Amino acid sequence: MKPASTTPNAERITRACQLIEQADTLPSLNELADAVGLSAFHFHRQFKAATGLTPKAYGAAHRARKLRTALTQGSSITEAFYDAGFNSNGRFYEAATGLLGMKPADFRGRGHNNRIRFAVGECSLGSILVAQSNRGICAILLGDDPDQLLQELQRQFANAEFIGGDGDFEQLVAQVVGFIEAPALGLDLPLDIRGTAFQERVWQALRTIPVGSTASYAQIAAQIGAPNAYRAVAQACGANTLAVAIPCHRVVRSDGGLSGYRWGVERKRQLLEGERPGASSGEPADG
Repeated sequence: MKPASTTPNAERITRACQLIEQADTLPSLNELADAVGLSAFHFHRQFKAATGLTPKAYGAAHRARKLRTALTQGSSITEAFYDAGFNSNGRFYEAATGLLGMKPADFRGRGHNNRIRFAVGECSLGSILVAQSNRGICAILLGDDPDQLLQELQRQFANAEFIGGDGDFEQLVAQVVGFIEAPALGLDLPLDIRGTAFQERVWQALRTIPVGSTASYAQIAAQIGAPNAYRAVAQACGANTLAVAIPCHRVVRSDGGLSGYRWGVERKRQLLEGERPGASSGEPADG
């Protein structure tokens, strides 16, 4: 995977991201293009290629981050929607559920009234917990102790209502396990991705790394138009709670060496070995 250009085009995209983040309301496509000296057509295409998001989607992700931050820090719902750039209650409530994945009042309660189904299984990497909100898969956690995985899920969604998975949900878990054992099969499941605007840019870029390939933290930073942010890219990888679905295990050091992995470097090594060309597509990867 080749690094994205760090020429003036990358600098333009970085500038556009800053303009979106600093604006009280999202600038129009033409306004952003004019500000960075590109036509609207070329700007839109280059912005999406660099960040994995359209300018509008990037603005929505940034607004969602501001909204989450304000509500998490105890702001009232009214304060939060003004801080996030909404100009009227109607626009806020119309968009907030989509941005947060739940009603604003429920988010302030950190998952209160939000039902999350989950199940724990076993795979070649040890224990695995899969959880699903009403929007999609919201957590895929790996570890050695199923109880610790459940505790991690509960910390992530404090005050949510947790429901043990039924037979149908067990089939979904089996699908995730099957993807771990045979990554070439793909994982065609809706994901409930929750992160900051920057994290979501990184995670979108990770999902473009093909099975059997790797990219460095610096390459991902360049791809999203922030070539100096490789340490922040590493932090975004560490914040990923959707193991394998967002393949942070495919990100390595610039020299090709393996660095930290939320679920352990040995699991990272095992995942990469299982994705090597010629690896068996139907058997667990070798340890």
